[in-house]
Amino acid sequence: MSAAYNIAIDGPAGAGKSTIARALAQKLGFVYVDTGAMYRAMGLYFDRQGIGMDDEEGISRACGDISISIRYEDGVQRVILNGEDVSGLIRTEEVGHLASACSVYAAVRQKLLSLQRELAASTDVIMDGRDIGTCVLPNAQTKIYLTASVEVRTRRRCGELLEKGRQSDPAQIEEEIRARDYRDMNREIAPLRQAEDAVLLDSSSMTVDQVIRAIIAEALKRGLSPERIGG
Repeated sequence: MSAAYNIAIDGPAGAGKSTIARALAQKLGFVYVDTGAMYRAMGLYFDRQGIGMDDEEGISRACGDISISIRYEDGVQRVILNGEDVSGLIRTEEVGHLASACSVYAAVRQKLLSLQRELAASTDVIMDGRDIGTCVLPNAQTKIYLTASVEVRTRRRCGELLEKGRQSDPAQIEEEIRARDYRDMNREIAPLRQAEDAVLLDSSSMTVDQVIRAIIAEALKRGLSPERIGG
């Protein structure tokens, strides 16, 4: 049996990583591992327990009480936190900030790292996050750093919220994105950065299909079998 093929997609919040990774996984028949959802579930747990994001000792202690798994039902990803399906609870802006804040702690990252690596060792996977190519899957055959301008990411996020029937303040969303970028890029543990062997893709003026085609083209250069590509 051939070795598992891994694609790592890193980049800042709002660059479209999850959308691209999901679509790409479906096209290639890979398993999409939503690492961001895992961190969001961690953040949700700490918040429910009343543990502040500045309480590193409390967070580290609580990690032992957390069980997170990802399963698919009819092609839809479900995130399970200690036996509870929290898929619909972890997609808020607030939980996104909790995920970013708690991800700076070594205990949180270590909690999820072994599970992610074990899956990637035996399965063709696509993972997206902040440190997949640099830390989680340093040996991934294809690494992509997907970005977009702050203005474009703000516009996309406001559009997503509007589709959900929620009004938003573009200035506030932009401020939150800039703050999250700074925190992710300047955290002490596994900061967001482009891996040396990653391909930079700026999606500001690209469609989803164009980004997917670009990533597939790069993967083909790096050993992905053309037989894997359908449609």
